[in-house]
Amino acid sequence: MQFHTGRLFDHVHLRARNFLDTRYFYEAVLVVLGIPLTASGQNWLQADELFIDAADARTIPTHVHLAFQARDPAMVDAFYAAALKAGGQDNGAPGERHYHPGYYACFVIDPDGNNVEAVYHGPSRRSADAITITPET
Repeated sequence: MQFHTGRLFDHVHLRARNFLDTRYFYEAVLVVLGIPLTASGQNWLQADELFIDAADARTIPTHVHLAFQARDPAMVDAFYAAALKAGGQDNGAPGERHYHPGYYACFVIDPDGNNVEAVYHGPSRRSADAITITPET
């Protein structure tokens, strides 16, 4: 078994008020980003470091800002279109932002009120696509 993860977070866990709406939204936007679901069940799903499950009587839905990396501006545009079609609400159409030169992003509100971004940071080189973790047994 191997895990492929980024470098900053081990995982992000979102709790959904209406899991079916939230699942539909994230399945639609993740496919545009080329991020496959790695596991799922009746009331949960996982895609790399992102884990989403249904809030229950003991937990409340989350409210966070979550940013996904995009490979280019066209992927940001496609993410925005897919997010709106899947029930997201506009929170900033695709375009250049002032954060740094080349920062091209969009923002949508997911079905649970999370501010979800897709961002392309401009031309760059990566040292690796991901890191691989292989548990020792």
